[in-house]
Amino acid sequence: MTDFVLVHGAWHGAWCWGRVVPRIWAAGHRAFAMTLTGLGERAHRFSPDIRVATHVADVVGVIEAEEMVGAVLVGHSYAGTVVTGVADRLTRADALKRLVYLDAAIPDPGDSWSTGHTEETKASRRAVIAEKGSIPPADPSVFGLTGDDADWIRRHMTPQPPALYDDPVDFDTERVARWPRSFIDCTQ
Repeated sequence: MTDFVLVHGAWHGAWCWGRVVPRIWAAGHRAFAMTLTGLGERAHRFSPDIRVATHVADVVGVIEAEEMVGAVLVGHSYAGTVVTGVADRLTRADALKRLVYLDAAIPDPGDSWSTGHTEETKASRRAVIAEKGSIPPADPSVFGLTGDDADWIRRHMTPQPPALYDDPVDFDTERVARWPRSFIDCTQ
């Protein structure tokens, strides 16, 4: 039996893993789909003060509270930054057995969510943040979704806390390299 910790991307929550979790349990494993502070069903905790470190602490807390050994930590999209921070912060080498970056950001030390964006995209996002105090959800069509799936995603997404866009993740590459990593690049 393996524990899977599923960490969602921007604007999402644990709800986005709803079709995945039952399959993991049916295969005889445990799945922990978690919602990061300020998002999804935890949107009531939204704050402009939420940082990547907040989200790292959310995930570390689950791994430690469940006393996981040999867990697979999966980060989707924005959460690639989060799981990298988690891998750096974990003190027990036996806590994980693999990191999985699911169509995710793969940061270098000091990178932020904005690092790979063009200057035009950065300026546009920062202008929206200044105006709205958050990063409003993207249209589901950018994920390649249409119809009922797009409507479902649209109903559930919540604004992303603003500081997460430019907040850097600092980590020791050797500590993160303690575990093997898999990279899944969704091209369609």
